[in-house]
Amino acid sequence: MSFPVKAVVFDWAGTMIDFGCTAPIRALVEVFADAGIGLPEPLARRDMGRAKLDHLRLILAEPEIARAWTARTGAAPGEADVAALYARLEPAMRAAAANSAQLIPGAAQAVSALRALGVRIGSGTGYTREMMTEILPAAAAQGYAPDVLICAGETPSGRPAPLMTWKALIELDAWPARTCVKVDDAAVGITEGRLAGCWTVGIAASGNGVGLDREAYLALPEDERTARRAAAEADLQAAGADFVIEDVSQLLPVIRQIAARIEGGA
Repeated sequence: MSFPVKAVVFDWAGTMIDFGCTAPIRALVEVFADAGIGLPEPLARRDMGRAKLDHLRLILAEPEIARAWTARTGAAPGEADVAALYARLEPAMRAAAANSAQLIPGAAQAVSALRALGVRIGSGTGYTREMMTEILPAAAAQGYAPDVLICAGETPSGRPAPLMTWKALIELDAWPARTCVKVDDAAVGITEGRLAGCWTVGIAASGNGVGLDREAYLALPEDERTARRAAAEADLQAAGADFVIEDVSQLLPVIRQIAARIEGGA
């Protein structure tokens, strides 16, 4: 009999590559600094996982950023400013992402185990396809090459809309959605998967919620590491995650639990 889980759709940064989801933050902070605006990291992380144009709009709509922008430029931020920032962000993000394309430990092994079960592998990202140019071959060289990649801007609406996940499932010929799984480190990605009708697995420790690279995360005192991970888990659970794990190396037992629940009629 075929395995009950038909497909898994993975996010990229913070889920499969770039432990701590650091590349987008470096690029965003750099671009705003070049525009004369200090962007606090917590604010940069607040809407992580969205398409970058949408992310820029949300940042500029924040009262403290809008005030700083108006004070510096003499006018409230508008769509022309979003476009100008995005023109700078595209190359900055591409460079930062290329330098943070290391697979999270256990990612390649998890995908290999899923494929051995007959599970198809999709992926979606808030990066554009241009931003993924260097990431794809770097990930492939480390053993991860998904069957499908859906990038920001390739569906009419981005996250939290379910369209990117649906597009991945269509290209994978994987259905019904209740036999598929979305894996993401950002709350908006969990919402995407839930709205798509998939099972959802949140990634706490390696993702945007903790926001530290692996060395910095492991260097934390145990009580602080636990507290930061618990806060990230709570955000993912609030978004509707069916399961939350520390990182992708812990995925296979959860996939087997989901398979058992699908077989049981859940």
